[in-house]
Amino acid sequence: MPDSGVQQTGVKSDRRLQMLEAAIKQHQYSKDALLEILHTAQELYGYLDKDLLQHISRQLRLPPSHVYGVATFYNLFKLKKPGTHVVTVCMGTACYVKGAENIVSAIEREFNLKRGGTTSDGRLSLFVTRCIGACAMAPNAIVDGETVGKTVPSEALRRIKAVMEAETVEAR
Repeated sequence: MPDSGVQQTGVKSDRRLQMLEAAIKQHQYSKDALLEILHTAQELYGYLDKDLLQHISRQLRLPPSHVYGVATFYNLFKLKKPGTHVVTVCMGTACYVKGAENIVSAIEREFNLKRGGTTSDGRLSLFVTRCIGACAMAPNAIVDGETVGKTVPSEALRRIKAVMEAETVEAR
């Protein structure tokens, strides 16, 4: 059962679902508000699982294929539960030309994961995106929401290890 809780018994008691319902109502169940509602749902749940997408589809009276198509078109929507730490590497033209692929490859090797995947311990997810709009700082990686510009593989790995180590220290 996905973690969204949308199909679980007593869903109306789920605070996140109540907040999502309020957002949908605020937009007057408008089909044109799909992107905004998907953003709200991801902020509330952390990702958009199948049950959550189907719920949004029903509420907005849109075909599930349309909702899924929009959610998969935009790279910043997550359809699987991400790891504790998230790294997104920009693969836009400027970043790609300046070595973004090398950054992705280094992360894949170091942490034994593939783009779009999460480590077996659930601590790190790696995503790629088309462009983050910071071309002057290429190549770019986003580590737990912080953009790291003009980076190289060794610097990206150092940043990732630092945030993971900080989590380990805090847990002690």
